[in-house]
Amino acid sequence: MRVYVNDRAVDLLPGMTVRHALISAGMLKDLETGKKAYDKWGNETGMDGAVNDGTRIYVRQGSSD
Repeated sequence: MRVYVNDRAVDLLPGMTVRHALISAGMLKDLETGKKAYDKWGNETGMDGAVNDGTRIYVRQGSSD
């Protein structure tokens, strides 16, 4: 299946998670610098969250709530 991380296509096997998508895109380290993963609606996503074909994940600086 194909998911998108910051609009970059990443191919994953079914059953993989947000964490797997970020690893495949080489962006997991960005979370250590304070960035967070969000879905296409702007909701923060957990690393163990499921992904489906066409899922869009965006890594960006987290808000300072």
